[in-house]
Amino acid sequence: MDLQIALLLGQDGIVNGAVYGLMALALVLVFSVTRVIFIPQGEFVAFAALSMAMLQSGRAPASLWLLLALAAVVLAVEAWRAQRGAAVDWRSTLVWCVACPAAAAALVALKPEGQALQAVATLLLITPLGPLLYRLAYRPLARASVLMLLIVSVALHGVMVGLGLLFFGAEGSRTAAFSELRLDLGGLSITGQSLVVVGTALALVVAMFVFFERSIVGKALRATAMNRVGARLMGIPTELSGDVCFAFAALIGAVAGLLVAPITTVYYDTGFLIGLKGFVAAIVGGLASYPLALAGALLVGQLEAFASFWSSAFKEVLVFTLIIPVLWWRSLRSHHVEDEE
Repeated sequence: MDLQIALLLGQDGIVNGAVYGLMALALVLVFSVTRVIFIPQGEFVAFAALSMAMLQSGRAPASLWLLLALAAVVLAVEAWRAQRGAAVDWRSTLVWCVACPAAAAALVALKPEGQALQAVATLLLITPLGPLLYRLAYRPLARASVLMLLIVSVALHGVMVGLGLLFFGAEGSRTAAFSELRLDLGGLSITGQSLVVVGTALALVVAMFVFFERSIVGKALRATAMNRVGARLMGIPTELSGDVCFAFAALIGAVAGLLVAPITTVYYDTGFLIGLKGFVAAIVGGLASYPLALAGALLVGQLEAFASFWSSAFKEVLVFTLIIPVLWWRSLRSHHVEDEE
């Protein structure tokens, strides 16, 4: 291995680490607020990439029908809850079940031509799936144990992978790059799409930092993550906090899907592997620290890139083996805590 090969591998590791960092941030956000280890996070990536590919081919994305079906089911469930005397926030319900699906359907019906409009349509299609899935699968089990929520996540992952195969088929798709720029710096070729991936990831990280530090909603989510009961006593609607964090997770997954699709061919089950590597990065951060999760994502990206050079057949094994020493080290530094605590 010479210096030029090392630089190329380092560049690939940074690009991959940026995508895994977005996955890790979404997983840490969802777990800290709702205690859900959200395994289907990667399905948002695959659904967004394949929906974008269908829009670019002039077809209506199959994810639109999933969105409309979920919205109808959740709306019926909320009406049933209201009939039984439960308190229902109809403003947020109408936003996720009526306004967002209607906007997505209207934009898809216009058959957007520009890449920017197609990206916006994809985001409108995928983002509402997060809060709709939360209301349907997780909110009724808000007080269940972490293990029970994990089992639900595994089941939901299986359902969404099956729906992905049904909606998009077994063929993979790749979308047009957002930038055709090519730079040659000292013999190192840098593509515009790589710059778009890293730049978008950095912008999203900065936006999330500002949101959680400066906005009232962000501070409410932080309070819910620190102490759910205390946040409820202070008047913070913790159920709506679940809606917001799942919406953010879906939005982050959709953005990651748009960034990945021009780089590699995406299949209906590609998102699971991407989400799993993001989970390894989140474990490095203890499913609690955003900076450590980002550092873990860069470590996973570099390890994957260099492992693919030395032994491509075992690169996945080497990446996932990283979780063992991390868990061992964390088990030595932490005390046992009962789930009720």
